[in-house]
Amino acid sequence: MADAVVVGAGPNGLTAAVELARAGLSVQVYEAAGTVGGGARTEELTLPGFRHDPCSAVHPFGIGSPAFGALPLARHGLEWLQPEVPMAHPFPDGTAAVLGRTVGQTAASLGPRDAPVYRRLMAPYVGHWESMAADFFRPPWAGLPQDPYRFARFGLAGLPPVALLALRFRGAKARGMLAGLAGHAITRLTGPLTGAMAMMFALAGHERGWPVARGGSQAISDALAGHLAELGGSITTGVTVRKLDELPPARAYVFDTSPTALARIASLGDAYRGYRYGPSVFKIDYALDGPVPWTAPVARRAGTVHVGPTYTEIGDALNRAVVGRPPQTPFLITTQPSVVDPSRAPEGKHVFWAYGHVPRGWHGDATDAVERQIERFAPGFRDLVLARAVTGPAALAARNANYVEGDIACGAFAGLQTVLRPRLAAIPYATRRPGVFLCSSATPPGPGVHGMSGHNAAKAVLRHLRRSAARD
Repeated sequence: MADAVVVGAGPNGLTAAVELARAGLSVQVYEAAGTVGGGARTEELTLPGFRHDPCSAVHPFGIGSPAFGALPLARHGLEWLQPEVPMAHPFPDGTAAVLGRTVGQTAASLGPRDAPVYRRLMAPYVGHWESMAADFFRPPWAGLPQDPYRFARFGLAGLPPVALLALRFRGAKARGMLAGLAGHAITRLTGPLTGAMAMMFALAGHERGWPVARGGSQAISDALAGHLAELGGSITTGVTVRKLDELPPARAYVFDTSPTALARIASLGDAYRGYRYGPSVFKIDYALDGPVPWTAPVARRAGTVHVGPTYTEIGDALNRAVVGRPPQTPFLITTQPSVVDPSRAPEGKHVFWAYGHVPRGWHGDATDAVERQIERFAPGFRDLVLARAVTGPAALAARNANYVEGDIACGAFAGLQTVLRPRLAAIPYATRRPGVFLCSSATPPGPGVHGMSGHNAAKAVLRHLRRSAARD
């Protein structure tokens, strides 16, 4: 009998497996796809030699993850590459707001009226990433925060919607940049904790950067898998688990799946009946004949570019996706990994991806809308396109079962579910079935390639096994 069986070899499943193996447990991992990775994979989606990330490409929370930081992933091939500029937010006049490596660089890009406001907002947290990350990514039962003062101060600033946070600023650049940062949550800008989302992305940029993994996001998953093998764990790919009794006997089962998939596999009935999924995205991966010709020079040096200048335009694009309306002028999150990693494309060529937000399960084609938006800020972009791989909600869900109807966050950020994922429970990783746990991004702290949901779930498993052993 294995000590633990993990279903799903995405970053959270692999991190959970590693944490359990580090504790001396025998661990087996089963993955439906032909390779490990989940949301952190790299494939030639367009043309030979162009290596694309089908989902996540830039990793501010990966490089800043307490879980990843405690593991010898560099020994297993993971190398972070930092673009000169973490993120640029261009405007039609050729200027841009910049999320830089320092608060000062960022503040200067926002204009003289808003620069001091931004410094006052972010300065109290700079230099304290370790305690901030530990407090905000920790499991719910972890007790008092490491830094109660900053935890409380950050909470007071970030708990309100980014709509209120933006009112502190007077200029379009600052308001637009904050809206773009909050847009990663794929929810209305009036939603609670969207201010905290924007501030955490900004702080990560200042403290750890927004890097890419050399060779692609697959390097993260491969490094986790390599370390697991080093610890004696095993991974079996190409196995779709439909029922719990299809798995070998184990003392604990850990699922890196959606809550609804877990309920089906483990016969949990209506355990997650109230769980809601959010909007989807429409993603395009490009093989380009040259770099993106941004009119804002600083955007050409950025790893990530947010396309959609104003707070109002971004808010409208997000609202349309939330209420089920097709995209009109989408807000785009774009990445250009080959700016800092030339190994991702043949010499002189580039890879680039962009996604805009669309309703969950939407079946339309947003290619023209996406490319018209890029052309606003990079005229001549279409002339550089050698090939494109278009992925809508249905294709996203087919590629990764955790993306229910294309929801890449594995759950909506709305109402109480913003903080109580996947349901109200003292231990959100545990289920009503003893020994069965959930570790996907549907659990705290939520989406992102940081492994912390898996890390926290592994801690819950170890607590369960210790208590079971004590009873026996």
